[in-house]
Amino acid sequence: MTLPIAFVLILLLIAIALFATERISVDIVTFLLLIALVTTGILLPGEAFEGFSSDIIIILGAIFVISGALQETGVLDLLGARILKLAGTNPNRLLLLLMASTCGVSAFMNNTTVTAMFLPPTVGVARRAKLSASRLLMPLAFASILGGTCTLIGTSTNVAVSGYIKKAGMPELGMFEITPMGLIIAGVGIAYLMLVGKRLLPERADASLTSNYAMREYVSEIIILPNSPLIGQKSYDSDLNVLEFQILKIIRGADELLPDRNVQLAEGDTLLVEGKADTLMKVKKIEGIEIKPEFSLKDVALQSAQVRIAEVLLTPQSEVHGRTLRQVNFRQHYGLTTLAIYRSGQSLREQVADTVLRVGDLLLVQGEGERIEGLRTHPGMSLIGEVSEPLYHPRKGLLTILFFGAAVLIGALGLVPLSIAFLSAAVLTILLRCISVERAYEFVDWRLLVLIGGMTAFGTAMDKTGAADYLASLVVQWFAPFGVLAVLGGFFVLTVLLTQPMSNAAAALVVLPVAISAAHQLGANERTFAIGIMLAASVSFITPFEPSCILVYGPGKYRFLDFVKVGLGLTLLLTVTVLLLIQVFWPLYPAKL
Repeated sequence: MTLPIAFVLILLLIAIALFATERISVDIVTFLLLIALVTTGILLPGEAFEGFSSDIIIILGAIFVISGALQETGVLDLLGARILKLAGTNPNRLLLLLMASTCGVSAFMNNTTVTAMFLPPTVGVARRAKLSASRLLMPLAFASILGGTCTLIGTSTNVAVSGYIKKAGMPELGMFEITPMGLIIAGVGIAYLMLVGKRLLPERADASLTSNYAMREYVSEIIILPNSPLIGQKSYDSDLNVLEFQILKIIRGADELLPDRNVQLAEGDTLLVEGKADTLMKVKKIEGIEIKPEFSLKDVALQSAQVRIAEVLLTPQSEVHGRTLRQVNFRQHYGLTTLAIYRSGQSLREQVADTVLRVGDLLLVQGEGERIEGLRTHPGMSLIGEVSEPLYHPRKGLLTILFFGAAVLIGALGLVPLSIAFLSAAVLTILLRCISVERAYEFVDWRLLVLIGGMTAFGTAMDKTGAADYLASLVVQWFAPFGVLAVLGGFFVLTVLLTQPMSNAAAALVVLPVAISAAHQLGANERTFAIGIMLAASVSFITPFEPSCILVYGPGKYRFLDFVKVGLGLTLLLTVTVLLLIQVFWPLYPAKL
């Protein structure tokens, strides 16, 4: 092993560790990798940044914009609502139609976007049908991932792999080249979930929001006594706020008031406050308050004719990801109070304003109904369980569908390069005001583009230093005695395992140069190995680290082991299915001339 090979492999291990811990954003980790590769002379600047100028980035960016236009014009909301309305309340029919329709839509769109689109109406339908949302949301996420295997643009991983194999000297993937195999994968996956998976899904009772977020021990009802220093103070920044108690509601006689900068506290006011009960007891005498005994908190206590509470899901486009509520001035900007945060099966109620937010977090918010409804216009926030009439714009929606369909058709026929076809469609949606320029940029997942561009360069470094050949020779040495299919199987399992700490696209781009090198050493079909790695990155359901699964984790009130229980069998079944059938569509050995 040479020093450059060792250095690249050490960098790879460091990257995997950083991706797994998520302490540093994936785009920053990617940039650090590139800086290390260039400063050590392993890559030239042009080689390091070549991935960012490839047509892969253009295709993905354009698809994000078109998906944003479909969402902005109400097409996606309308589609999701109509499908779920058609499904009715029969559990089996609802589950089957939900998964089938999700697969179909996800074949042409980013699976995370599709999951975010279907999630709110699915929760709403589950509540109307008196079903636990946990019985539907995990299959929804899994179906969106399965659908991504059906076309080239079904997932960013497919597009990234297509670009890499083109760079390696092979023809890029056709739009529907993987469709037959993808349909088999989707069919097997749906059949498993209908026959086996649904029996393993948890049944989580749909309790009240205050119960779900364990609010009772943190909410108290107090009365302002005569001569209390609180009298005359503004409710928005009173002494209670300084002591980290949040006033949720003010009851003054027959009136119920929301705290704001214009409402002053008065003698006799009954306040609903959130904070630690033991701390409240300590400041009771100082603040001149009386804690109301035997207080029973219910959802209705936090609501009134004008005030509502609701759950808000943070999606990948959220502007508050990686920041705190205090940093984004959430209360002033949105006019809403965040009561608690639900994350990974736990309700976070202490220092809510200073908690760094993540994609998939559920916020329990309180505020005026109009303010809550206003969140529908924010691409990074989704109201859970809120079923309302979609804001559909027929002309703009039809134009967007027309442009998207034309791009797929023209690109598939090879009349123009895919990058030009989708870029043209994206530009037309902006020119005809189906989506504004500002909104278009908001829908682009810039971190994913940076990750793919950077990891493509990392693949170049593995080739250039010989690290890919070195690892490939080891794998060949271990698995070659069992046949070429066993070697492919080894890479397949490795990719599945790497998708746990890394994103699917990153895992595929790391394994791809090694797998192609191994195929070359064996005289096997390099394209078959490349497509096998690509599919392996999309059939891993063991843990909830896939973005689509992260989105349903909170709303479904899942636990980590729920995904292992349902997803492990599905992953094993699909692994065997792909390895047995891939050689039917792509032979293990290249055709002899």
